Amino acid sequence: MRLTALLPALLLALFAVFAAPGGDLRAQDISVGTVEPDLQVGLSLAASDTPVDYEAWTGLAERAEAALANGRASDSAFETLRRELAGWRARFLAAQDTNQSRIRTIQSQLDALGEAPPEGETESEEVAGRRQELTDQLAELRAPIRAAEEAYNRADGIIGEIDTLIRARQTDALFALGPIPLLPENWATAVEELVEAWRATSSEILRSWNSDINQAQLRSNLPMALLLLVVGTVLVLRGRAWARTGGNWLRNNSLRGGAVFSFLVSVGQIALPLIGLYALTEAVSATGTTGTRVTLLLENLPAWGLVILGLRWLVDRLFSQHDGDRMLPMERSQRREAKAYAGTLAILLVLRDTLHEFGQIESFSEATLSVLEFPLLVLTALILFRLGQLMITHIRFDSSNTERLVRARVVSFLGRIVILVSIVGPVLAAAGYGTAAARLIFPTIATLGLLGLIVVLQRFTNDLYRYVMRQSEDEADSLITVLIGFLLALAALPFLALLWGARTADLTELWTRVGEGFAIGESRISPMDFLVLLLVFVAGYMATRLLQGALRNSILPKTKIDTGGQNAIVSGIGYVGIFIAALVAITSAGLDLSSLAIVAGALSVGIGFGLQNIVSNFVSGIILLIERPIAEGDWIEVGGIHGTVKRISVRSTKLETFDRFDVIIPNADFVSGRVANYTRGNSIGRIVVPVGVAYGSDTRKVQDMLLKIARLHDQVLMNPAPAVDFLGFGADSLDFQIRAVLRDIGEGMAVRTEMRHQIVELFVKERIEIPYAQRDVWLRNPEALRPPEPQAPRPEASDSAAAEPIASSQREPSPGDGSTAVTGDPEGDR
Repeated sequence: MRLTALLPALLLALFAVFAAPGGDLRAQDISVGTVEPDLQVGLSLAASDTPVDYEAWTGLAERAEAALANGRASDSAFETLRRELAGWRARFLAAQDTNQSRIRTIQSQLDALGEAPPEGETESEEVAGRRQELTDQLAELRAPIRAAEEAYNRADGIIGEIDTLIRARQTDALFALGPIPLLPENWATAVEELVEAWRATSSEILRSWNSDINQAQLRSNLPMALLLLVVGTVLVLRGRAWARTGGNWLRNNSLRGGAVFSFLVSVGQIALPLIGLYALTEAVSATGTTGTRVTLLLENLPAWGLVILGLRWLVDRLFSQHDGDRMLPMERSQRREAKAYAGTLAILLVLRDTLHEFGQIESFSEATLSVLEFPLLVLTALILFRLGQLMITHIRFDSSNTERLVRARVVSFLGRIVILVSIVGPVLAAAGYGTAAARLIFPTIATLGLLGLIVVLQRFTNDLYRYVMRQSEDEADSLITVLIGFLLALAALPFLALLWGARTADLTELWTRVGEGFAIGESRISPMDFLVLLLVFVAGYMATRLLQGALRNSILPKTKIDTGGQNAIVSGIGYVGIFIAALVAITSAGLDLSSLAIVAGALSVGIGFGLQNIVSNFVSGIILLIERPIAEGDWIEVGGIHGTVKRISVRSTKLETFDRFDVIIPNADFVSGRVANYTRGNSIGRIVVPVGVAYGSDTRKVQDMLLKIARLHDQVLMNPAPAVDFLGFGADSLDFQIRAVLRDIGEGMAVRTEMRHQIVELFVKERIEIPYAQRDVWLRNPEALRPPEPQAPRPEASDSAAAEPIASSQREPSPGDGSTAVTGDPEGDR
């Protein structure tokens, strides 16, 4: 894992190196890998606990101000001066916290003495003398703080002036008009200097080869040089193939985690050939016949190889036949084309850096560098143009997947930017703005590599998370992996800034500003305080969860406490643990919230009114956990809603109804409202089954039959015994009811259903009729409903009108009115 963590950092550093103007790899390595003596002085000053030497500081500040006034020092000299000033500034910032605890103590003593008397009034000599003594001590203690604040502001101002000056110089150099590479006179100069450099290098190699001392060294080191040469050649030629074969085998033969192991083994595509390059470099150096110029170039060979190998590995991962469709899906032909272009870009990057390294050794003029770099820049722009086209037209994503659709839009946008850069860059270089063109094209390549590395690492973290959590690919697409991807993108921002011309001092200055925090009254709050607060709170929260898990799974089940009581204890410990974790975190961070007490008190009144219902529900939840009128699993009725309690939280209770949907009920309703708990303490409950029989049935026989049915059911308790009541004479039936107490009231519906089935079966067997309501419908003048018969025309029309049909519903027929009765079930009549 350390190798996989180190490799991205090396790749990013190399991208930043090649994007920097001049491409001086050794200079970049020195600035990153070593610490300047002046910086060591500044760091030692910041870390020491000795009193600040303000005389030395004053001399340094005056020297820096004089250098700024002259403005003739080099950028490196100003950077060195700036680092020393930054060390002093850090020490002044630390000095501002001197005597803080003693100052708070004396200030509290002064507050205890009360306000000083107004002008014209006096107080006792003892109190006045003590007040003056404390005031003098307070002024003496605050004097170093005031001096540190003044020195800090002076150092900060000088550092700001240096940064402004260096940025102005960088801007001038970026847009400075240099030699035009298309002018023939510059070609002649370039050819002359190249020929001269070739002659000097050739003669140096010949002199080294003909030297007797070097010949003796060659003979003594020849066996080791041949061994290193063989090992290096084998690793360079076959290392990548071995690593690729091993990764594919692990992917295809691992039952679980094949993608993770394949990724780790694929790093060998970089490591093995890189070891081979180191071996080749040592083999050539061991001969002692290379000369100074070649030796200087050989020192950079492993770094150049790392760039080529790293970019090839990155492209292989992005367009892999296994992972390509998950990251940057393309057709097979376009995938091979993209790999070829990316490999060519890596070679062009190395050639450009080689050119600048050789030009620095041979002291090439700006015209020569401009002429030699122009073809490389144009060729790089052409490849970038084609890559931009591939990014726009040939990378395909599934439109139904939102994440991949967003990625497709980002890739398409980047493709258009790449095409624009590939057009503008050569135009600027042809016009003589070679520095601006290089700062535009090569950081673009590095940015694409950085974004590709983020995509590859995000895919690896997804596979690693899926392997650790034993999840499928779809299940692993969780919030954790999204957060990891966000952190990777956030970590890449400093490298992205370095690629596009930001100085290391700019990043350290930003970090310093963030680390300084902000002042509230006499206290200074820094992000580190919040980080400590967060870490302590998370640790307390995790400890609380572990304690809850131990109680829930190991300790409480072995006690005689019921399930509701166990849940109440676990929930209560959770609330108390979170509260204690918050208090300990605030205390550990050293946050002084006393200055915010008045503001917090004023806000609490308004928040109290606004959150009145929430607070009421919170308190009600605590009451429910303590009194436990309901518990998880209880069958309750609240507000006319029946259901089973699923979860009691601090604000609300989740109820699952018998229709299998959830109802969220505020806890205040349980405390202030009426709640029926049918299963609290036990699950015993009574059911009532009403039964009606027809008039004329033997009531005592019916009662015995119903009682027998109730007693024979296995859910019915015999103590108290079931009973059958003869309720009375109904409108249509003789009414009875069965009263029975069940072992589990939750089975009440099933018991009622079974009893009704048995009642019907027994009544049919004993010929006892179950009545149903009857209605008699009488139609008056039914002849009016018949169509009239055709009659012969009469001379006079009858003045009488046909009677209207009148319908009525009654129990008994009306005698003597000539009506017709239709009797039956009203449902059937419909």
